[in-house]
Amino acid sequence: MTETRYEHIVLTDDAVPMIGGTTMKVIELVLEKQASGWSAEELLFQHPYLSLGQIYSALAYYADHQRELDQDMARRAHIVEMLRQRTSETTLHQRIRAQRGK
Repeated sequence: MTETRYEHIVLTDDAVPMIGGTTMKVIELVLEKQASGWSAEELLFQHPYLSLGQIYSALAYYADHQRELDQDMARRAHIVEMLRQRTSETTLHQRIRAQRGK
């Protein structure tokens, strides 16, 4: 057997796995799959600029690096939550909240 690499996955200078030739991070596709429950074919329908090979390669990369990528996603979610707590409510937020209260 010959060991293969993930043909469609590249790492940025910061070691973030991306789908080659696109601006999509592997974790973005994975989060979308997790949130929606979509199959690879449905992801292809939603992202016609990707190939099915790119999608399967990203999902395979995630499956083989799940612990590391899950930790990265948790770290990013923590940063977002910290920023939310530090950011004051905008007038847009206030208007939306007022409309929901009606």
